[in-house]
Amino acid sequence: MTSTVTPAPPGRATSSRDDGAPRRRTRVLALPEARWAAAATVFFLLALPLQLAGAPAWTWGPLYAVTYVAGGWEPGWAGLQALREKTLDVDLLMVVAALGAASIGQVMDGALLIVIFATSGALEALATARTADSVRGLLDLAPATATRLDADGSEATVAVEKLSVGDTILVRPGERIGGDGRVLDGTSDVDQATITGEPLPVVKERGDEVFAGTLNGTGALRVRVDRDASDTVVARIVRMVEEASETKAPTQLFIEKVEQRYSLGMVVATLAVFLVPLAFGADLTDALLRAMTFMIVASPCAVVLATMPPLLSAIANAGRHGVLVKSAVVMERLGQVDAVALDKTGTLTEGTPRVTDVRPLAGSGLDEGELLVLAAAAEHPSEHPLARSVVDAARERGLALPVAEDFGSTPGVGVTATVDGRVVAVGAPARLLGGATDADSARAAVLAGDLEDGGRTAVLVTVDGTPVGVLGIADRLRPDATATVTSLTSLTGTAPVLLTGDNPRAAARLADEVGIEDVRAGLLPQHKVSAVRELEDSGRKVMVVGDGVNDAPALAAAHTGIAMGRAGSDLALETADAVIVRDELATVPAVIALSRRARRLVVQNLVIAGVFITGLVIWDLAGNLPLPLGVAGHEGSTVIVGLNGLRLLREAAWKRAAE
Repeated sequence: MTSTVTPAPPGRATSSRDDGAPRRRTRVLALPEARWAAAATVFFLLALPLQLAGAPAWTWGPLYAVTYVAGGWEPGWAGLQALREKTLDVDLLMVVAALGAASIGQVMDGALLIVIFATSGALEALATARTADSVRGLLDLAPATATRLDADGSEATVAVEKLSVGDTILVRPGERIGGDGRVLDGTSDVDQATITGEPLPVVKERGDEVFAGTLNGTGALRVRVDRDASDTVVARIVRMVEEASETKAPTQLFIEKVEQRYSLGMVVATLAVFLVPLAFGADLTDALLRAMTFMIVASPCAVVLATMPPLLSAIANAGRHGVLVKSAVVMERLGQVDAVALDKTGTLTEGTPRVTDVRPLAGSGLDEGELLVLAAAAEHPSEHPLARSVVDAARERGLALPVAEDFGSTPGVGVTATVDGRVVAVGAPARLLGGATDADSARAAVLAGDLEDGGRTAVLVTVDGTPVGVLGIADRLRPDATATVTSLTSLTGTAPVLLTGDNPRAAARLADEVGIEDVRAGLLPQHKVSAVRELEDSGRKVMVVGDGVNDAPALAAAHTGIAMGRAGSDLALETADAVIVRDELATVPAVIALSRRARRLVVQNLVIAGVFITGLVIWDLAGNLPLPLGVAGHEGSTVIVGLNGLRLLREAAWKRAAE
């Protein structure tokens, strides 16, 4: 399989996942940004206690110097390179401000600023590397080889990228399908949740479409390859995630949007404060002192801290409540959301099929418990997801299961077993009933139809060939799904959109339960991306909430993406901007509300910082601001805005957001 993903860099570790595919993850210290940030932090932490303890300057001075070099050389060099492009960025300004602080004795303040910027850069580099890891890991969904059937009937194991359109491949039970195509022969249940998000395996027969990377069940399939390896759905998912990540508009914090003008203005103003008095005969030392004081009081330290503490406090508070927000930029963007698109399986639902109905037929002589015992005993040896749900339902009721004998399984039909001397069959009603027209079969068909009309999967149970009851199985709605949809509607002013690869009937039933009107079902990953872009083209800032590989392109393309963490795929977790660690859906509207509160505090802090900076600058220009007083005023404004932002760390802030 070909891809635009670049080779993994050195330092990349792999670990085994449950499905046996390696999981690539970049080690933190494999990144140079992380190593430099770690070094700067270590030397800063060594110097700080020595300085506070009153040790001689020669003991802590060199340690601070190493901090400046380790944490500041990279952003400083990047800033100098930006200057070559006639761009002045805030990174270079921060380094200059830190050096300026050190030049007038504020060595610790400058070093702290360096550490903050170095750590921020390292976190951004790590997030980028982990996303690339997951895109590469997606390629592991598709097998490396496939069994090709040649014209003479012989078998050959070939690399999947060697498959051509028109080739026939053999897919044995338990194997992953090697290419997109159509079934020529055979019947089997195929788990294609990674592509469509459907919670249950789908029966595949002659003429049905199958996708590379999906997992074959208990039957064997002969598949005609219809697409090149580079054009399979999995390969297209890889490309869509990469393209969406690359073309997504650059995101910046509010203050960074004006960094160019501020940076340039501060440099020009500092030079003017120094040079103009000299031109009129001022003393060099006095002019330099006034210029340094101006640079300190006008430096953006307070403005940076005005922005970061509210956002970082909101991130920390959300983290305590099970929401991992990956950066301050993401926390700010969450508050801008005015439209939400939700996945179905694993997001609004639990993603696990459960028995919802146990319906014995009248005249069968069985009650609900007895019917469930027969079905669960017959299904017990099976590994099919529907079988596990039936067995789990019996265990939840505390029912004892007899031992089944002569177990047999037919793909696409169901299972049979001998239970207490009776032959019990459990499976698809249409297959087990065939064309039977007797009264019991007719009642069973009607009952199965009613369950399927309600969006459930109907499972028929027969004893010695006679229908005795029907079970209804469905993916259960999350307890907080309806309340979450209501809250999101209130926050954004419009009801969420449901985007799902599941069938329209099941999607419509669930949407009706939770109060969603705009339902788009049967979607492949590229269709979800198109739906998101359609919403964004109308001027909306769209948040996508999903959990699967098939959701990853939409998560990448959206203004903001949130992944359900407990059962979410690696790609979805790394592509998303935030992760709901505990799968508590109600935290989605809460974190949006918290972000909006953080944005309000950012504005408050910017006003406070602006008032202090303006006052101190005017004092320095119009009067004679003593340097210690200028430093005290500058640091005082920094402390005030910092403490104001830390208000969002309180438990009460989350409670208000959740309400």
